[in-house]
Parts: sequence; structure tokens; C-alpha cells
Amino acid sequence: MRTVCNYLQYSTFLAPSWQNLPHTHAKKGGKSCYTIMVSSTKLTNASIKVDKGVASSTHMTNFTINTTQTRTQTQTQTGRFGKYGGKYVPELLISCLNRLEDEFYKALDDPEFQEELAEGLRDYVGRETPLYYAERLTKYYKDVNGQGPEIYLKREDLNYGGGHNMNNALAQSMLAKRMGCTTVVTATAAGQHGLATAAACAKLGLQCTVFMGQADIERRPSAVSLIELLGAQEASSEAIREWVGSIETSYYSPASVIGPHPYPTMVREFQSVIGKEVRRQAMEKWGGLPDVLVACVGGGSNAMGLFHEFRHDEGVRLVGVEAAGCGLWSGKHSATLAEGDVGVYHGTMSYLLQDDEGQILHAHSVANGLECPGVGPELSYLKDSSRGEFDTVTDEEAVEAYKRLCRLEGIFPALEASHALAFLEKLCPTLPHGTKVVVNCSGRGDKDAARVLQFKPAHSYDGQQPEQSNGYDQIWENQYCPLPNATKKISRN
Repeated sequence: MRTVCNYLQYSTFLAPSWQNLPHTHAKKGGKSCYTIMVSSTKLTNASIKVDKGVASSTHMTNFTINTTQTRTQTQTQTGRFGKYGGKYVPELLISCLNRLEDEFYKALDDPEFQEELAEGLRDYVGRETPLYYAERLTKYYKDVNGQGPEIYLKREDLNYGGGHNMNNALAQSMLAKRMGCTTVVTATAAGQHGLATAAACAKLGLQCTVFMGQADIERRPSAVSLIELLGAQEASSEAIREWVGSIETSYYSPASVIGPHPYPTMVREFQSVIGKEVRRQAMEKWGGLPDVLVACVGGGSNAMGLFHEFRHDEGVRLVGVEAAGCGLWSGKHSATLAEGDVGVYHGTMSYLLQDDEGQILHAHSVANGLECPGVGPELSYLKDSSRGEFDTVTDEEAVEAYKRLCRLEGIFPALEASHALAFLEKLCPTLPHGTKVVVNCSGRGDKDAARVLQFKPAHSYDGQQPEQSNGYDQIWENQYCPLPNATKKISRN
């Protein structure tokens, strides 16, 4: 029997009914949409002790396989990046994850699978994407003496689907079909990963179910419509019940480099095409490597896709940019590496946004795709090892960067990628003349234009809740920030 599990299936082990789990409920088209939230802190309902987010119980296993490293891994042990990563899952999921790992490495070594994937990335996704010299943006950052770095954009926004998501979604769906699964299940926030997965499943003749929260549905109605046109099911209660009872034929397709092993390694491997292309393109354009790589960081898939190829090139700086949201002082941000503590979430050990009791905190960003309270374990390792550098930019800075690229280069970057572009304001004045900087433009931002036009910085308000202009954003706390002079820290519980 071909079996693959996913870490959201904790629900079948920890509660007699999925309805007993924490969830977000939304109504759309007369149906109920649920996003199941599984965190270490919520496991207390199953009598599992929690300390700073790390679950400890005989029912949970930190499972690490000791094998020789493969060509695709940087971890010291399979599934581990330093102390981060691992498999913090119920025993009943271990065999499922082991089988998934075996099938993944078999696929990597299968020339037929690799040829099919390369063909799909070329003919369906539209790879390779250009390494674009941003001439006017480069001039913008020159000093009074005409000195400054050269800025290049890795144009992942030109992929089919509008972002880097399709690199992973297509490969995951191909692996699902190879394993004999008939249904792919995934979750999406900004809608891009859900759209990419639905498209890949339509191409491969697979069924697809997409989980999307209420606030995300309200923010991204166009993405929901496209997902439905591609034939994907809405995540109604009936679909969830059917999926939970059909793990033999279902496959979970993760959006980012988060989850129990092998998910972080799989997603990073499928996204590493970004960095591999950059290496080749840089050699063609200037005969050397980039000096600085810059990528936004939410969960971390686009960042690891860019960074991984250059992890052993010590002369190449790896810079990740997190969302400071309304400001780190406000408590409304998604800066996990800057402000988080080590804990376990979704089956992996990494940095998390959590309170003193280990409760996972709400993440905020103007960019939906960066609203993640955790981060990939390999990025946590890059931080602790000092191989990676990490900084933050605010919502306001990201919005300004979005507008700047539109006006200077005629390119609409996703608000997620705009965080990486915004960091150029801090980075460029510190760099020698001629430094080669590559920024990962991880997605297309036409979907964000309305939000950018509606955005008002926190200091433009008098402390009163502004009126909603047209219902584009229904949730107050997800769009607007507290005033900078507020004296009380905002709770994100």
C-alpha cells in the first residue's frame, strides 16, 4: 500500500474529532472553510507537557535518522541543522514520514523523474527566470560621487503563477503522483501556493484541496476564484473529514521549509533551482559570483532556494529580511529570527514567536505570505552559525519599496519581495562601488496594488480606528498598526 502522511494529521491522533482542534471558521458560498492550527502549545489539550513550545511526552518522538549525508543536505544528521529540525511527531506518523523520505531520495536519483521535472519547469513554469540588471534602481542608490553597488533582480515573478511557489508545487505534485496518491492537500495564506498547487494538480490529473483562513479569503478573493476554476475543492468540513480518513491516498504539499523532516529538505531542494540559475547567470554576466544575496524571510522557502547553492561560498553574503510589521516595539510583526525563542512548532525545532508560557503569538505583516510565527530550521541554523545575516523592515518601508520599483523599473514586486527591496536602503550605503547585489524578486505584486494604494502608515492616524474604505480588508488588526508613541506593548495572544 502506498502511504504518505502529513503533519496536519496530528489531528487524528490528538483529538477524537478534528472539530475539537483550534481552527479558524469562515463562510463562503454557503460552505464552511476551516484552517486547522496545530502548534506545540495547543497540545496541552492532549495532556502533553509544554515548556517554551517544546512538547515532551511518551506520545511524541524527536526522531532523527543517522545516515550519511547526501549531496543535497547541509545538516550534520539527516533531518537536523545543528540542533534545529528533527521530527517531533506522534509515533504513528514516523513510518509515513520515513516512506516519504525514501521516495523523495529515490526520485532525486531517478533520471526519468529529473528529466520530467526539468521539462515541466521549462515548458510549464517558464524557467529559467532572468537575472535582470536594475539599471535605474542602481542609479538611485549611487552616492554624490556616482559610486554604488550594482543591483540585479532574480525575476521569480515571471514564473507561471506569478512567483517562486510553482517550483515546489509542481515537484511535490509530481512526487505525489509517483507515490500513487490521488489527492494533494495544502494550505495557503496569500493564495499563491494554493494557486500553484491547484494548477500543478490540474496538469497532472490529481485532486486538490486547499485550506485557506477566513481573513485570507477576504483579502485574496481573486486567488480563491482562480483556485476554484482550476478544479480544487474548497476546504469544507466534509472535505476535511474525507481527507483525514484517506491518508493512504492523500499527500500533504508544504508551502515552506517548515515541518518535520523531510519537509524542510524537500522544499529547499525543489526551490534550489533559483540559486543554481543565479550562479550560472552571474558567471555569464560578469564572470564571477554575486557579492550579496538578499531575500525576504517568512517561512523561508524563497530565501533557502536562493541561499543554498552558495552556502559554501564564504565570500557571498546571505542576507534574510524579516517583516518588522508595525515596528518591533509594537509586538505586531513577523520577525521570528529577530524576536523569537527556540521551540517546536509543526513538528520541527526552530525559532518561534511565543510568549513566556510557550503560546504561539500572532504574526503580522502587510505581506500575507510573511505572516508566519515560525521559520525554517535551516535558517535558524544559518543565524546561529553566523553564516546568514538577518535584519527587518517595517510595513511602511516595504510599501515604499514597492512603489519605488514600480516607478523606477516598471516592475510590480510582491509585498513579500518588497521587504527584500526595502533593505537596500540600509544595505547600499555600506557597500563598496561595484558590489554585485542580487535581490530575489520572489513574486509578482499586481495582486497587492489595491492594498498598497490603501495603506496608511501608523503616524497618519490620531489614535482612532480608521473607517474601512471598501471592505478590502475586513480585519482591523491585520492592516493597521498602533501609533508609534503608544506606551503599552500590544498583545498578540
